[in-house]
Amino acid sequence: MKEFIKHVLATIVGVFLFGIIIVAIGAMSIVGMISASQATKNVEENSVLVINLSGVMDEQSNGNFINNLMGANAGTEGLQETLNAIRKAKNNDDVKGIYMEAGAFSTDFASAQELRETLSDFKKSGKWIIAYADSYTQGAYYLASVANKVYINPAGMLDWHGLGSNPIFVKDLLAKFGIQMQVVKVGKYKSAPEMFTEDRMSDFSRQQTQAYIDGIWSNMCQGVADSRKVSIARLNQYADGLITFNDARDLVKKKLVDGLLYADQVKTEVKRLLKLEEDESIHQISVADMQNVKEKTKDGEQIAIYYAYGDIVDTPLEGGLFNSSHMIVGNDVCKDMEALMNDDDVKAVVLRINSGGGSAYASEQMWHQLSLLKQKKPVVVSMGGMAASGGYYMSCNANWIVAEPTTLTGSIGIFGMIPDRSQLLTQKLGIKFDEIKTNKNATMGTSARPMNAEELAYIAQYINRGYNLFRKRVADGRKLTIAQTEAIAQGHVFLGQDALKIRLVDELGGLDKAIAKAAKLAKLDEYYTSDYPGKSDFFDQLLAATEAGNYLDEQLRLGLGEYYEPFLLLKSMNQQNMIQARLPFFLNIK
Repeated sequence: MKEFIKHVLATIVGVFLFGIIIVAIGAMSIVGMISASQATKNVEENSVLVINLSGVMDEQSNGNFINNLMGANAGTEGLQETLNAIRKAKNNDDVKGIYMEAGAFSTDFASAQELRETLSDFKKSGKWIIAYADSYTQGAYYLASVANKVYINPAGMLDWHGLGSNPIFVKDLLAKFGIQMQVVKVGKYKSAPEMFTEDRMSDFSRQQTQAYIDGIWSNMCQGVADSRKVSIARLNQYADGLITFNDARDLVKKKLVDGLLYADQVKTEVKRLLKLEEDESIHQISVADMQNVKEKTKDGEQIAIYYAYGDIVDTPLEGGLFNSSHMIVGNDVCKDMEALMNDDDVKAVVLRINSGGGSAYASEQMWHQLSLLKQKKPVVVSMGGMAASGGYYMSCNANWIVAEPTTLTGSIGIFGMIPDRSQLLTQKLGIKFDEIKTNKNATMGTSARPMNAEELAYIAQYINRGYNLFRKRVADGRKLTIAQTEAIAQGHVFLGQDALKIRLVDELGGLDKAIAKAAKLAKLDEYYTSDYPGKSDFFDQLLAATEAGNYLDEQLRLGLGEYYEPFLLLKSMNQQNMIQARLPFFLNIK
């Protein structure tokens, strides 16, 4: 018996020691991979920067090391990283050109516009760009058209059909479950609640949506027309005729592409430009690799670039729609702004905003903190795809505002939305309620009944007060009268190019212009930029990756497709602030 126990204990100790060794080796491997991924990258002579236009391009890469190991981030580098890579490549003598390969690519139009402008600037340096795709999406082709040569697979297609919007309305769906939304809003153009209260667009919503999709399409056509030397009228004719389904040879005849090549034949074309023999290899460098390419030492003072994108919320929301979406968390942004205000090394702040808004309360808190920051150092806003409603609220008091021509901005208005579940509970589920109270409005907000007219009137007073405050913030920040602000408020959404005319923004352009303006306001001759906030470290990412529900969430996303976000929004409604300053929840522009 003693021998048996001795052998068992020896086995247990051996297994335990073996486990420790395996864990140690695994930890060392992970540390090694992290170090390798962050090591300085040397660019080989006669290299090509490869940009993979596929997946969804957000403002920044999520920097998730776990996903990188699993290959889940392939083709989804952020706008920030891609722009940075192109600028570095332009100034690096060893990079001779850019090869763009397009796939199922998606980003907002203003981000695409900024990316296209940066590619165009790269071409002006005398270097070349080659674009190729088996099939081009409309957005990918808009970017690819700036290339010196655009190629497509002989069996491929080029999607060019124009822009359309299909807003989703869920009023009747909610009614099937005995739920209706009680809405109080200010602003005839404030169309976000229509998703829950109507079954079609209001006239005001239709009017402004038509205006901004026309403006975006006009910018897209102008860009393609300038690069491909095809008239805008002809491009519209191609869209109306659904050239998407034409034989690829027609695309060459119509000057939309320069040739039909298979993927291996494109390599031959790139080798020709690099003056390589057929048996020589192409030295490639990726967008991710370029982040670790050392630039010339930058002297001078620091300008902070703070990235704020996603829905504006008071505190992080848990579950569903917001598991994988970036958020602007009011409390966190205020703390970060206070830290930047007190950091003597930071001489100016560029706030990069890409948001359709959200919580009106969080927007006001961030406005206040940014106002304090502005008292100590210049604050310049760079608007991405959207900086509207709550996104404009937090922008309006900056020293200077820069927007892309196709940025969606304005939407000065707020609304309140209170779900009424009384029919679900009393009629569908058969639950009965009684009532006893000490004061007339003691049970306001009860699930037993909808809000009455008097209660809704109190909510309306609160909403109106919030709207008046929002309007005053804009008037003071933009040096307008209340009457001038009211004339462009009412929840009206504008493109950046139109917002410039009515003084909601100061200049058209991208992040570079915003940085240059911040340097000028801070009176800096030499400067460098630093990105804020910092990305999550490895251990935070590891903990987040193990949270329950991620697998189910991904399966639901795959199953519901474009309906995933509307359905998950309904799930998270009770976590959001009742008072919202935001654009429609889903613009659904295609």
